[in-house]
This record gives sequence, structure tokens and C-alpha cells, in this order.
Amino acid sequence: MSNSIDTNTLLVQLRAMAQDAGIPASEAQPTAASEDAVDFSRVLEATLDQVSARSSEASKLRQSYESGNPNVELADVMIAAQKARISFEALSQVRNKMVAAYKEVMSMPL
Repeated sequence: MSNSIDTNTLLVQLRAMAQDAGIPASEAQPTAASEDAVDFSRVLEATLDQVSARSSEASKLRQSYESGNPNVELADVMIAAQKARISFEALSQVRNKMVAAYKEVMSMPL
């Protein structure tokens, strides 16, 4: 069983996460001459911002519902909380894969 990371699969997953985060495809691509190059730090930063925004939105909805705001439905609060949880779990899995890839590269003999 191979424990290697398929970079193409990881790239496709990151692009899908960026699209889910609301980042247009043109924004995720750098303005460099190479069309295949992706600025990973920009995609990661945008994804972190989106996960943080979803968490903040869920907290605000929860506080509004708890304070008795009649315009906030319980279903909306639960959906926002689940979106925030799933976003965080996806981000955690990406982090775990990155740490595993780092460990694998660091353990390679020179």
C-alpha cells in the first residue's frame, strides 16, 4: 500500500474547495505567464478566510436565534452550523495531508 499523495487529485480537491468558497476561477489563477501554475498560498488564504466567515456567520445566527429574533429560523441556524463544521473538517483534512506530505519529504534520503 502506497502512502504517497497524488498532487493532481489534491489540486482538483483544492480547486473544488476554492469554488465552494466562492472564489472565481480567474481569481484562483495567478497572472503569471504559465497557465498551469496555481498560487497555493492565495488559494489557502482564501479558503481560511471562507472557513472563518462561515464560522462567524453560524455564531451570529446562533446568537440571533438565542436572543429571540423572529427573523431567524432554527433550520437556518442548524444549516449554517453544519456548513461551518464541514468546512472546518475539510480544512483539517487538507492540513493533515500537508503535514503528512511534509513528513514524507523530510524523511526522504538525500
